[in-house]
Amino acid sequence: MEYLRCKWIHDLVNEPTIIILEIDENRFETRKIEIFRDGKFGIAAPNLEYMNTRLGEVPLPEMEEIARDEQFKVQIISSQEFNEIWRDKIQLFIRFLKD
Repeated sequence: MEYLRCKWIHDLVNEPTIIILEIDENRFETRKIEIFRDGKFGIAAPNLEYMNTRLGEVPLPEMEEIARDEQFKVQIISSQEFNEIWRDKIQLFIRFLKD
């Protein structure tokens, strides 16, 4: 697995500004977290979609290719960092479901 954090620089109100990904050896997304300008978030996994966040249907380009596009600032993160963020967002999601 590979873990990426991507800052998306844009002025679009309804699109995320941070995308955090877990991708498999074939470069398919397996889990995704999207964070929006207003603090809202979406998450996706094979059997989970929240706030219209969905896993991509095609392999993700290599990090170097993504980084060539000036609107994206991408970096590799650790599995530990990804999983900490994922757990935090899942806990918020579960609280939302209970309310």
